Amino acid sequence: MKELVFLLEEPSAKAMIEGILPKIILGTNINVRYIIFEGKQDLEKQITRKLQGYNNPHATFIILRDQDSGDCQVIKTKLQQKCQEANRFQVIIRIACRELESWYLADLEAVEKAFNKTNLSRLQNKNKFRNPDNLESPSKELKSLVPEYQKINGSRMIAPYLNLENTRSLSFYYFISSIKKVINS
Repeated sequence: MKELVFLLEEPSAKAMIEGILPKIILGTNINVRYIIFEGKQDLEKQITRKLQGYNNPHATFIILRDQDSGDCQVIKTKLQQKCQEANRFQVIIRIACRELESWYLADLEAVEKAFNKTNLSRLQNKNKFRNPDNLESPSKELKSLVPEYQKINGSRMIAPYLNLENTRSLSFYYFISSIKKVINS
């Protein structure tokens, strides 16, 4: 049976994926599993062992990690090497530019609906929200717009409203495209 396994650095990523996945996998026969780590260091430390120990030969893995202040290419190359060490080649690595919150800032209408705020979506045309992947600290930016935002619960609240066709955050767009590619293959 086809299985999609997400390897995630934090629980907020799982909360977000659980909110968007029903829109993507509707009507498909695919098993989904989440392996959540305790941060990016834990993910990098354990990923080879987790991949080696996974028994389903039909599983496809999607690794999601925040870029934070690191170099995207260096992070991706390091993760690819760990996957090769595990002898796993059905792995897609996606890096959230800076932080997961940049994906939410790319869709202020979703944030507005989730938190019942007014006029947030009108900020979308401001320069910094047109391409939030470039923001230094998306989580601080989101917290300034929505002081009650908290990572896990906020992800759970925002995800169902996210526009999956949104391209303001290219890292979000590539993440969604990767899931669709696995499901449609």
